[in-house]
Amino acid sequence: MLVGPTAVGKTKLSLDVAHAFECEIISGDSMQVYRGMDIGTAKLPLEERRGIPHHLLDIHDPDYAFSVAEFQERCRHLIDDITARNRLPFIVGGTGLYVESVCYSFEFSDAGSDEAFRREMNEFALAHGPEALHAKLQAVDPVTANRLHPNDQRRVVRALEIYHLTGQTLSSQLAGQKKASPYDLCLIGLTMDRQMLYKRIEDRIDIMLRDGLIEEVRRLLDAGYSRQLVSMQGLGYKEIAAYLENEMSLEAAVERLKRDTRRFAKRQLSWFRRMQDIEWVDVSEAERADEHFDRICKIIAGKFR
Repeated sequence: MLVGPTAVGKTKLSLDVAHAFECEIISGDSMQVYRGMDIGTAKLPLEERRGIPHHLLDIHDPDYAFSVAEFQERCRHLIDDITARNRLPFIVGGTGLYVESVCYSFEFSDAGSDEAFRREMNEFALAHGPEALHAKLQAVDPVTANRLHPNDQRRVVRALEIYHLTGQTLSSQLAGQKKASPYDLCLIGLTMDRQMLYKRIEDRIDIMLRDGLIEEVRRLLDAGYSRQLVSMQGLGYKEIAAYLENEMSLEAAVERLKRDTRRFAKRQLSWFRRMQDIEWVDVSEAERADEHFDRICKIIAGKFR
Protein backbone atom coordinates (compact mmCIF):
# COMPACT_ATOMS: atom_id res chain seq x y z
CA MET A 1 0.00 0.00 0.00
CA LEU A 2 1.25 3.48 -0.91
CA VAL A 3 -0.21 6.42 0.99
CA GLY A 4 0.52 10.09 1.50
CA PRO A 5 -0.94 13.56 1.09
CA THR A 6 -2.35 14.89 -2.14
CA ALA A 7 0.24 16.06 -4.72
CA VAL A 8 3.15 14.28 -3.00
CA GLY A 9 3.81 12.12 -6.07
CA LYS A 10 2.02 8.82 -5.37
CA THR A 11 0.75 8.30 -8.92
CA LYS A 12 4.05 8.16 -10.80
CA LEU A 13 5.76 6.06 -8.16
CA SER A 14 2.80 3.67 -8.06
CA LEU A 15 3.13 3.00 -11.79
CA ASP A 16 6.86 2.30 -11.46
CA VAL A 17 6.30 -0.02 -8.50
CA ALA A 18 3.37 -1.79 -10.15
CA HIS A 19 5.47 -2.47 -13.24
CA ALA A 20 8.40 -3.78 -11.18
CA PHE A 21 6.34 -6.14 -9.02
CA GLU A 22 3.49 -7.17 -11.35
CA CYS A 23 0.88 -5.34 -9.31
CA GLU A 24 -2.69 -4.36 -10.01
CA ILE A 25 -3.55 -0.97 -8.58
CA ILE A 26 -6.62 -0.39 -6.40
CA SER A 27 -7.50 3.28 -6.04
CA GLY A 28 -7.71 4.31 -2.39
CA ASP A 29 -9.37 7.62 -3.25
CA SER A 30 -13.00 8.21 -2.28
CA MET A 31 -13.61 10.64 -5.18
CA GLN A 32 -12.07 8.82 -8.13
CA VAL A 33 -14.96 6.34 -8.10
CA TYR A 34 -17.15 8.93 -9.87
CA ARG A 35 -17.58 9.03 -13.63
CA GLY A 36 -17.10 12.40 -15.28
CA MET A 37 -15.07 13.73 -12.37
CA ASP A 38 -11.58 13.42 -13.78
CA ILE A 39 -9.68 16.70 -13.64
CA GLY A 40 -10.66 17.72 -10.12
CA THR A 41 -9.82 14.27 -8.72
CA ALA A 42 -6.47 14.06 -10.57
CA LYS A 43 -7.59 10.77 -12.10
CA LEU A 44 -4.92 9.21 -14.27
CA PRO A 45 -6.11 8.99 -17.90
CA LEU A 46 -6.42 5.49 -19.36
CA GLU A 47 -3.67 6.13 -21.92
CA GLU A 48 -1.20 6.98 -19.13
CA ARG A 49 -1.75 3.82 -17.06
CA ARG A 50 0.94 1.85 -18.97
CA GLY A 51 -1.42 -1.10 -19.40
CA ILE A 52 -1.46 -1.67 -15.62
CA PRO A 53 -4.94 -2.68 -14.38
CA HIS A 54 -6.55 -0.02 -12.19
CA HIS A 55 -9.57 -0.82 -10.02
CA LEU A 56 -12.29 1.29 -8.34
CA LEU A 57 -12.13 4.09 -10.90
CA ASP A 58 -15.33 5.29 -12.64
CA ILE A 59 -17.64 2.79 -10.95
CA HIS A 60 -20.47 5.17 -9.97
CA ASP A 61 -22.29 8.22 -11.27
CA PRO A 62 -21.84 11.39 -9.19
CA ASP A 63 -25.27 11.11 -7.56
CA TYR A 64 -24.27 7.88 -5.80
CA ALA A 65 -23.33 8.04 -2.11
CA PHE A 66 -20.16 5.94 -2.00
CA SER A 67 -19.23 4.75 1.49
CA VAL A 68 -16.22 3.41 3.32
CA ALA A 69 -18.12 0.17 4.01
CA GLU A 70 -18.63 -0.39 0.28
CA PHE A 71 -14.99 0.45 -0.39
CA GLN A 72 -13.89 -2.09 2.20
CA GLU A 73 -16.13 -4.82 0.78
CA ARG A 74 -15.05 -4.20 -2.82
CA CYS A 75 -11.38 -4.21 -1.80
CA ARG A 76 -11.74 -7.55 -0.03
CA HIS A 77 -13.10 -9.14 -3.20
CA LEU A 78 -10.47 -7.47 -5.38
CA ILE A 79 -7.61 -8.57 -3.13
CA ASP A 80 -8.83 -12.18 -3.26
CA ASP A 81 -9.26 -12.02 -7.03
CA ILE A 82 -5.88 -10.39 -7.73
CA THR A 83 -3.93 -12.75 -5.47
CA ALA A 84 -5.71 -15.75 -7.01
CA ARG A 85 -4.14 -14.68 -10.32
CA ASN A 86 -0.69 -14.59 -8.69
CA ARG A 87 -0.45 -10.84 -8.90
CA LEU A 88 0.11 -8.33 -6.11
CA PRO A 89 -2.79 -6.09 -4.98
CA PHE A 90 -1.50 -2.53 -4.57
CA ILE A 91 -3.74 0.04 -2.87
CA VAL A 92 -2.71 3.60 -3.69
CA GLY A 93 -4.45 6.63 -2.27
CA GLY A 94 -4.90 9.33 0.28
CA THR A 95 -8.30 8.71 1.90
CA GLY A 96 -7.10 7.64 5.34
CA LEU A 97 -10.18 6.00 6.80
CA TYR A 98 -10.79 4.07 3.58
CA VAL A 99 -7.35 2.50 3.32
CA GLU A 100 -7.09 1.86 7.05
CA SER A 101 -10.48 0.12 7.05
CA VAL A 102 -9.07 -2.45 4.62
CA CYS A 103 -5.73 -2.84 6.40
CA TYR A 104 -7.34 -3.68 9.73
CA SER A 105 -10.83 -4.96 8.82
CA PHE A 106 -12.72 -2.26 10.68
CA GLU A 107 -16.25 -3.13 11.74
CA PHE A 108 -18.59 -0.28 11.01
CA SER A 109 -21.35 0.94 13.26
CA ASP A 110 -24.59 -1.00 13.18
CA ALA A 111 -26.32 1.92 14.84
CA GLY A 112 -28.93 2.01 12.12
CA SER A 113 -30.50 5.26 11.05
CA ASP A 114 -32.98 7.89 12.15
CA GLU A 115 -34.43 9.56 9.07
CA ALA A 116 -36.26 12.20 11.13
CA PHE A 117 -33.00 13.17 12.84
CA ARG A 118 -31.22 13.39 9.48
CA ARG A 119 -33.91 15.67 8.10
CA GLU A 120 -33.70 17.84 11.21
CA MET A 121 -29.91 18.19 10.84
CA ASN A 122 -30.08 18.90 7.10
CA GLU A 123 -32.80 21.50 7.67
CA PHE A 124 -30.66 23.06 10.41
CA ALA A 125 -27.74 23.30 7.99
CA LEU A 126 -29.98 24.85 5.35
CA ALA A 127 -31.23 27.47 7.80
CA HIS A 128 -27.98 28.23 9.63
CA GLY A 129 -25.22 27.10 7.28
CA PRO A 130 -22.86 24.10 7.21
CA GLU A 131 -20.46 25.74 9.65
CA ALA A 132 -23.17 25.82 12.33
CA LEU A 133 -23.90 22.13 11.78
CA HIS A 134 -20.18 21.38 11.95
CA ALA A 135 -20.04 23.28 15.25
CA LYS A 136 -22.62 20.85 16.65
CA LEU A 137 -20.26 18.00 15.83
CA GLN A 138 -17.28 19.91 17.23
CA ALA A 139 -19.11 20.17 20.54
CA VAL A 140 -19.68 16.41 20.93
CA ASP A 141 -16.90 14.81 18.84
CA PRO A 142 -14.03 17.24 18.18
CA VAL A 143 -11.76 14.49 16.83
CA THR A 144 -14.17 13.63 14.01
CA ALA A 145 -15.03 17.30 13.47
CA ASN A 146 -11.37 18.13 12.94
CA ARG A 147 -11.18 15.37 10.31
CA LEU A 148 -14.28 16.45 8.36
CA HIS A 149 -14.71 19.63 6.36
CA PRO A 150 -17.89 21.59 7.22
CA ASN A 151 -19.05 21.12 3.63
CA ASP A 152 -18.89 17.33 3.96
CA GLN A 153 -22.45 17.51 5.22
CA ARG A 154 -23.41 13.86 4.72
CA ARG A 155 -20.56 12.61 6.90
CA VAL A 156 -21.06 15.35 9.49
CA VAL A 157 -24.74 14.37 9.76
CA ARG A 158 -23.84 10.67 9.99
CA ALA A 159 -21.36 11.32 12.82
CA LEU A 160 -24.02 13.28 14.69
CA GLU A 161 -26.55 10.54 14.01
CA ILE A 162 -24.26 7.84 15.44
CA TYR A 163 -23.82 9.91 18.61
CA HIS A 164 -27.59 10.55 18.74
CA LEU A 165 -28.41 6.84 18.43
CA THR A 166 -25.66 5.26 20.52
CA GLY A 167 -24.36 7.91 22.89
CA GLN A 168 -20.88 7.08 21.58
CA THR A 169 -18.83 9.25 19.28
CA LEU A 170 -17.64 7.99 15.90
CA SER A 171 -14.05 8.76 16.91
CA SER A 172 -14.30 6.59 20.04
CA GLN A 173 -15.71 3.73 17.96
CA LEU A 174 -12.83 4.01 15.49
CA ALA A 175 -10.30 4.22 18.32
CA GLY A 176 -11.69 0.98 19.73
CA GLN A 177 -11.16 -0.96 16.53
CA LYS A 178 -8.79 -3.89 16.71
CA LYS A 179 -5.64 -3.11 14.74
CA ALA A 180 -4.92 -6.71 13.73
CA SER A 181 -4.74 -7.21 9.99
CA PRO A 182 -5.96 -10.25 8.03
CA TYR A 183 -3.30 -9.45 5.41
CA ASP A 184 0.47 -9.53 5.15
CA LEU A 185 0.84 -5.77 4.94
CA CYS A 186 3.54 -3.63 3.40
CA LEU A 187 2.70 0.01 4.11
CA ILE A 188 4.76 2.79 2.54
CA GLY A 189 4.09 6.46 3.17
CA LEU A 190 5.41 9.35 1.11
CA THR A 191 6.24 12.61 2.82
CA MET A 192 7.82 15.88 1.77
CA ASP A 193 8.96 19.23 3.09
CA ARG A 194 5.75 21.06 4.02
CA GLN A 195 6.38 24.24 2.02
CA MET A 196 7.46 22.24 -1.01
CA LEU A 197 4.25 20.18 -0.77
CA TYR A 198 2.14 23.33 -0.57
CA LYS A 199 3.86 24.70 -3.69
CA ARG A 200 3.12 21.44 -5.52
CA ILE A 201 -0.52 21.65 -4.45
CA GLU A 202 -0.86 25.19 -5.79
CA ASP A 203 0.88 24.29 -9.06
CA ARG A 204 -1.37 21.25 -9.48
CA ILE A 205 -4.49 23.37 -9.04
CA ASP A 206 -3.22 25.83 -11.65
CA ILE A 207 -2.73 22.89 -14.04
CA MET A 208 -6.25 21.61 -13.30
CA LEU A 209 -7.67 25.01 -14.19
CA ARG A 210 -5.64 25.09 -17.38
CA ASP A 211 -6.81 21.59 -18.26
CA GLY A 212 -10.49 22.46 -17.95
CA LEU A 213 -11.64 22.13 -14.33
CA ILE A 214 -14.16 24.95 -14.74
CA GLU A 215 -15.68 23.30 -17.81
CA GLU A 216 -15.82 19.94 -16.01
CA VAL A 217 -17.75 21.42 -13.09
CA ARG A 218 -20.04 23.30 -15.47
CA ARG A 219 -20.88 20.05 -17.30
CA LEU A 220 -21.77 18.36 -14.02
CA LEU A 221 -24.04 21.22 -12.97
CA ASP A 222 -25.66 21.32 -16.41
CA ALA A 223 -26.28 17.57 -16.15
CA GLY A 224 -28.35 18.24 -13.04
CA TYR A 225 -25.96 17.08 -10.34
CA SER A 226 -26.79 18.99 -7.16
CA ARG A 227 -24.14 20.90 -5.28
CA GLN A 228 -25.34 19.11 -2.14
CA LEU A 229 -24.19 15.70 -3.39
CA VAL A 230 -21.23 14.09 -1.61
CA SER A 231 -19.33 14.08 -4.90
CA MET A 232 -19.97 17.76 -5.55
CA GLN A 233 -18.70 18.63 -2.08
CA GLY A 234 -15.26 17.42 -3.10
CA LEU A 235 -12.31 19.80 -3.25
CA GLY A 236 -12.32 21.66 -6.54
CA TYR A 237 -15.97 21.04 -7.24
CA LYS A 238 -17.63 23.01 -4.47
CA GLU A 239 -15.36 26.04 -4.94
CA ILE A 240 -15.73 26.21 -8.73
CA ALA A 241 -19.48 25.57 -8.46
CA ALA A 242 -19.74 28.56 -6.13
CA TYR A 243 -17.92 30.67 -8.73
CA LEU A 244 -20.15 29.43 -11.56
CA GLU A 245 -23.25 30.33 -9.56
CA ASN A 246 -21.92 33.84 -8.94
CA GLU A 247 -21.35 33.43 -5.23
CA MET A 248 -17.71 34.49 -5.44
CA SER A 249 -15.14 35.62 -7.97
CA LEU A 250 -12.90 33.12 -9.73
CA GLU A 251 -9.90 34.57 -7.90
CA ALA A 252 -11.60 34.03 -4.52
CA ALA A 253 -12.70 30.49 -5.49
CA VAL A 254 -9.16 29.51 -6.50
CA GLU A 255 -7.68 31.06 -3.37
CA ARG A 256 -10.14 29.10 -1.23
CA LEU A 257 -9.45 25.89 -3.13
CA LYS A 258 -5.71 26.21 -2.60
CA ARG A 259 -6.16 27.03 1.08
CA ASP A 260 -8.56 24.13 1.72
CA THR A 261 -6.37 21.69 -0.20
CA ARG A 262 -3.36 22.66 1.90
CA ARG A 263 -5.45 22.06 5.02
CA PHE A 264 -6.65 18.73 3.62
CA ALA A 265 -3.06 17.61 3.01
CA LYS A 266 -2.20 18.48 6.60
CA ARG A 267 -5.13 16.37 7.85
CA GLN A 268 -4.05 13.49 5.60
CA LEU A 269 -0.55 13.52 7.06
CA SER A 270 -1.93 13.63 10.59
CA TRP A 271 -4.14 10.62 9.88
CA PHE A 272 -1.41 8.51 8.31
CA ARG A 273 1.12 9.34 11.02
CA ARG A 274 -1.28 7.74 13.52
CA MET A 275 -1.29 4.49 11.53
CA GLN A 276 1.05 1.77 12.67
CA ASP A 277 3.61 -0.06 10.55
CA ILE A 278 4.09 2.61 7.86
CA GLU A 279 7.63 2.95 6.52
CA TRP A 280 8.11 6.59 5.52
CA VAL A 281 10.06 7.78 2.49
CA ASP A 282 10.87 11.48 2.20
CA VAL A 283 10.63 12.44 -1.48
CA SER A 284 11.48 16.13 -1.08
CA GLU A 285 14.57 15.96 -3.29
CA ALA A 286 13.25 15.35 -6.80
CA GLU A 287 16.76 14.83 -8.18
CA ARG A 288 17.01 11.69 -6.01
CA ALA A 289 13.87 10.09 -7.50
CA ASP A 290 15.80 6.96 -8.53
CA GLU A 291 17.03 6.52 -4.97
CA HIS A 292 13.50 6.93 -3.60
CA PHE A 293 12.24 4.28 -6.02
CA ASP A 294 15.09 1.91 -5.15
CA ARG A 295 14.38 2.28 -1.45
CA ILE A 296 10.70 1.52 -1.95
CA CYS A 297 11.57 -1.53 -4.04
CA LYS A 298 13.87 -2.80 -1.29
CA ILE A 299 11.12 -2.38 1.30
CA ILE A 300 8.67 -4.36 -0.83
CA ALA A 301 11.21 -7.02 -1.83
CA GLY A 302 12.19 -7.49 1.78
CA LYS A 303 8.57 -8.07 2.66
CA PHE A 304 7.41 -10.34 -0.15
CA ARG A 305 10.52 -11.95 -1.62
